[in-house]
Amino acid sequence: MTPARRDMVAVGASAGGVQALCALAGGLPAGYPGALLVVLHVSRAAPSALPAILSRSGPLPAQTARDGERVLAGRIYVAPSDHHLLLLGGHLRLSHGPAENCHRPAVDPLFRSVARAAGHRAIGVVLSGSRDDGAAGLAAVAARGGVTVVQDPEDALHPSMPRAAMKAVRPDHTVPAAEIGALLAAITAEPLPPDAGAGRLPAPAGLGCPSCGGLLPLDDRPLPRLVCPAGHAWSPESLLTEQSEVLDGALRTALRALQDRADLGRRMAGGHDERLHRLADDAESAAGTLRHLIARLGATTAE
Repeated sequence: MTPARRDMVAVGASAGGVQALCALAGGLPAGYPGALLVVLHVSRAAPSALPAILSRSGPLPAQTARDGERVLAGRIYVAPSDHHLLLLGGHLRLSHGPAENCHRPAVDPLFRSVARAAGHRAIGVVLSGSRDDGAAGLAAVAARGGVTVVQDPEDALHPSMPRAAMKAVRPDHTVPAAEIGALLAAITAEPLPPDAGAGRLPAPAGLGCPSCGGLLPLDDRPLPRLVCPAGHAWSPESLLTEQSEVLDGALRTALRALQDRADLGRRMAGGHDERLHRLADDAESAAGTLRHLIARLGATTAE
């Protein structure tokens, strides 16, 4: 009987990720017995050229993932644009579900699904990218007994994702991208210890979702992650960023409305209607307060 091995690899990348993925693919040996499922944050509108790029970069064939396809060893499966890539029972599933951290495809849904489906057979890999995408997903892989690999932040074009991942978990391996392929081969070559088992995934307390206003319950194990009833999901950093943008937009909309109210009141009042002049004065005063608040919030965000 063939011993179980860690052979299901989830890879997540964002800004600077193409270079890191090419380096990873180039370091894989021919005949690698595992499968790689890859999410690179890309535009939702444009088809991804990543499968062709990765096929040229290393010995394994890469292809765009298809819904319902059985996962085969020695293949690289790339999430198509505008779809989450998930692993369910040894098969790939594509989902048009809500964006996570403003991305579809997103790294965290892939990592969570691989953690659930593969458990201790899973390997999670976080590569170059901005913000903290992938950190919660990598923590889920670790919680289920999988191996965690992070690109050395000093080697990443955009080190935010690797650094966030390293804050979320203590990675089993932190190496440059060019060394990850050989590392994966070494990890997969080792039989799983007989006592390898799966931990628990974080189980789903509230905030308003910036996308729809729904309640955001909080998962605090192993890393805070917030999901509203509609399915919009946020890491803490992405939620703070989106909240700032939504707040700024709302305040500027209110400022325009107050300015319009003041202008309309002045025009209607002419030189005679004191009541309309007072309404216009009040609107201008409130607009001045909003301008000060917008400037203060912008300075706070910049800090």
